[in-house]
Amino acid sequence: MMAQADEIKTLGVLGAGQMGTGIAQVAATHAIQVVLADATLPTADQAKEAIATVLEMQVHKGKMTSHAKDAALDRIRTASGTASFASCDLVIEAATERLETKIGLLRECDRVLPPGKWIASNTSSLSLTQLAAATSRPSRVIGMHFMNPPPLMKLVEIVRGAQTSDETYAITKALAERLGKTTIVSRDSPGFLVNRVLIPMLCEACFALQEGVGTPEDIDRAAKLGLNHPMGPLELSDLIGLDTVLSIAEVLHRDIGDDKYRPPTLLRNLVAAGWLGRKTGRGFYSYDSASE
Repeated sequence: MMAQADEIKTLGVLGAGQMGTGIAQVAATHAIQVVLADATLPTADQAKEAIATVLEMQVHKGKMTSHAKDAALDRIRTASGTASFASCDLVIEAATERLETKIGLLRECDRVLPPGKWIASNTSSLSLTQLAAATSRPSRVIGMHFMNPPPLMKLVEIVRGAQTSDETYAITKALAERLGKTTIVSRDSPGFLVNRVLIPMLCEACFALQEGVGTPEDIDRAAKLGLNHPMGPLELSDLIGLDTVLSIAEVLHRDIGDDKYRPPTLLRNLVAAGWLGRKTGRGFYSYDSASE
């Protein structure tokens, strides 16, 4: 018998950064109990406070009631580490886009989760087959790649590793739809579908800036007004995080071997400087005085 989305009573989210916080918010506002965990409890608590701020803004705009806001926040329990995931039906890992980090965290989740439960990774480029192979339940591991920011973006890219079962795919698709998302499916190939198309564009915009072809403002305005994109490639890179863009580009360049995926020197230098975009206050653009 195929699993159904309503089997997911409690969702674990591992990683209280930008993506994990957004995923937790989406789940909680769709009546799912959430365990939001990070390496330290204060980090997870700060993420919950950020969610509370966002939901309060929704109340002020008349987009949700105070009761709905309070109910959503009551569904979020914060934790440190992975021990609290023992009560979860599925855990979504949303940690830094580094293979060794994700493998280590998935192994921790695998040890804690009861048999028969599922693990999803929010990876945007890494091999699901390799991640799944690091666990004792490879058929129950899948990619569930949310777009940034998860509360606003409607797409979830589902990635099936070589071992992923039909049941695991079915419950993941049903869960995404329960969260109000539209899904696409990618086979396990570097960068999957979205970033296979997106990253060369972001890197080319950076090369254009590096070569002095245009200013950041003109490059972004060209994409918005000339290509009808909602955001320019440089401001989008700042939103995603330049470290994440660089990591994905490196995976694509290494695993596909095509120079169209090579990361620009300017991108490497910004990451080396710690200027990662909006989350640090400075990237291609400056966002606050603290970045100076």
